[in-house]
Amino acid sequence: MRLAHDWNDYEILDMADGRKLERWGKYILDRPDPQVIWKEKMHPELWRCAHAKYYRSNKGGGHWENLKELPSSWQVKYKDLTFNIKQMGFKHTGLFPEQAVNWDFMINKIKNAKRKIKVLNLFAYTGGATVACAYVGADVVHVDSSKGMVSWAKENIASSNLTDRYVRFIVDDVVKFVKREIRRGNKYDAIIMDPPSYGRGANGEVWNIEDNLYDLIKLCEEVLSDNPLFFLINSYTTGMSPKVLENILSLTINKKYKGRISSGEVGLLTKDSTLILPCGIYGLWEDE
Repeated sequence: MRLAHDWNDYEILDMADGRKLERWGKYILDRPDPQVIWKEKMHPELWRCAHAKYYRSNKGGGHWENLKELPSSWQVKYKDLTFNIKQMGFKHTGLFPEQAVNWDFMINKIKNAKRKIKVLNLFAYTGGATVACAYVGADVVHVDSSKGMVSWAKENIASSNLTDRYVRFIVDDVVKFVKREIRRGNKYDAIIMDPPSYGRGANGEVWNIEDNLYDLIKLCEEVLSDNPLFFLINSYTTGMSPKVLENILSLTINKKYKGRISSGEVGLLTKDSTLILPCGIYGLWEDE
């Protein structure tokens, strides 16, 4: 498991009984997490310090309850990167801190390439990977079907003082965009994607990861440059094994571009503990 352990502005303070207690900068949030099935709290007193708690509804969704004064948004830093945090529906904050381990990989890989790298970020959300790649000088095309998420990504680029970098923001269905890029003849040296289990595109297009992921990766083969750097797939789909992503990359990208393939989990350490929270999976192809 690859662990994101270089945070100063984020940490898991405790985990128990289906919930995690997290510090985001100077604010503490109490959120549900289905991976936390043990009952014992290590620091019971800390849970009373939460600024807000998210409650799930039996009918789906849920709501935040603010327990202390909390701004509508605030910022956290990861090394030289700055992100805007907000309370969203379905417990989210606009950032997945475990992805920092992938940001570090991207930054190092692009830096060591010693050439201009063009990156395509699909299902790009609020742009954690976009910010990381732009920071190290890559040209980035950021694609997401949600106008609100793309606007948030622009805020993160601005907060990280990267508005002078080349980042093209696209609100569109990912599959339709890649097909257009094929017709245009545009090529990319690196592709990142974080596909949802289910979703809808900008015009109501239906996405199902089990039915559509393989076909999308086959399409993405056609927009890779002659000398690609990496192809990274992240997933939070319950029950999907990292080996599935590795198999798909072996059957697609690695047939045309011989490189190294790896897969596994990403996770987060808990403060003052050896407990690790599993937070998703990845499949990675990279040049040798």
